[in-house]
Amino acid sequence: MTESPEAPPPATAPEADTTLVDHGENPWKIRDFRLLWLGRLTAVLAIQIQSTAVIWQVLEIARRDHPIEQASLYAGMVGLVQFIPLLLLTLPAGEMADRRDRKLTVSACMGGELVCALAFLGLALSGEPPLWGLLGVAALFGACRAFLAPASQALLPMVVGMKALPRAIVAQSLAFQTGSIAGPTLGGLLLAVSTPFAYAASTVLFVVGLGCFLLIRTDGRPRTPPAHGRWAAVKEGLAYVWRTRVVIGAISLDLVVVLLAGVALLVPVFAASVLDVGPQGFGLLRAAFGVGALVMALYLARFPILRRGGLWMFSAVAVFGVCTLIFGLSQVVWISALALFIGGAADMVSVNIRQTLIQIATPDEMRGRVSSVSMLFIGASNELGEACSGVMVRLLGPVGAAVFGGLGALAATGLWARAFPDLRKADRLT
Repeated sequence: MTESPEAPPPATAPEADTTLVDHGENPWKIRDFRLLWLGRLTAVLAIQIQSTAVIWQVLEIARRDHPIEQASLYAGMVGLVQFIPLLLLTLPAGEMADRRDRKLTVSACMGGELVCALAFLGLALSGEPPLWGLLGVAALFGACRAFLAPASQALLPMVVGMKALPRAIVAQSLAFQTGSIAGPTLGGLLLAVSTPFAYAASTVLFVVGLGCFLLIRTDGRPRTPPAHGRWAAVKEGLAYVWRTRVVIGAISLDLVVVLLAGVALLVPVFAASVLDVGPQGFGLLRAAFGVGALVMALYLARFPILRRGGLWMFSAVAVFGVCTLIFGLSQVVWISALALFIGGAADMVSVNIRQTLIQIATPDEMRGRVSSVSMLFIGASNELGEACSGVMVRLLGPVGAAVFGGLGALAATGLWARAFPDLRKADRLT
């Protein structure tokens, strides 16, 4: 790997993790990792089903009184109200993950997400829920996610150790992509039965996920809590990320691309107004992206990328931009699905390289704070990207928004390759 002169060499990270238990190179032999993996899978399934139901429900309610362009803006608000608590709470949550028991934090956040799922179910059973009620629960759900993500990412190396970490990251990606595939498809099928039925299914899955996390035995307490005050520790984490130019370049590129070319909101809008395929087709189109990512994750599990990481990452982001452009111009369902499939595979390459860079370069005592910065740039950008997509659909229409996003992603790839030469030249990922 090629580092900038300002960045601390990634080789120092394993020295900071000598307190982690060595479980060998196979994470599947570790009981707690199997529980962590199953908990993540069920949680992602629950989130995807719930997200599918919320976006479709808000879109349907808004379309009763508004044209599709304005209804899309309301659907984009689902992402915005989840982004606001993420923006406000993620950095303090990362500091807490480096100071408090990470396993306890993850379990508490999962319990909060379960309460939100019950609230969505109650609103759906009430008949015709107000939009402000759905958006309010979505905001609470975003607050839970703000604390969950840094703690769960920081907990993974504590469960598996450093030797098994690369394979564990791929396995966690498999869990995420499996949930991302099955979740939207199940969400569309469950919505065809009834909206409350979809929310009830996500509630049950949250219960299973919470149970898995509660059964984990690994001590989740950080080995070396921050010696500084809360805000000084937060600033220390921000400074570390900024100095590590390869990392800041990778996560900022993802932020810009998701803001410009996020497909989460565009898929239901195209399903409802451009392709006219209904909720079942919406679920299948949304799952196509996850199928491509899952196929690529399976490939990477067998043939991981170990060299020329920067080149692979920029190439993958460029392919993602082209696929978004094709999706926006397509009027044929199978072409749209194929574009999403290839785009998902390209996104998986980018995600795998980025996560590997961040975990290797970060010592355990700062992993929560660095993960929170990554979450703020990457995870929160998904919610903000939905809001931006809603605005662009309102201004340019569905097709214009997708074309603008695809061209913007290609432009960002070129600009970042020039602005972050160390990221472009990054080589070894081990």
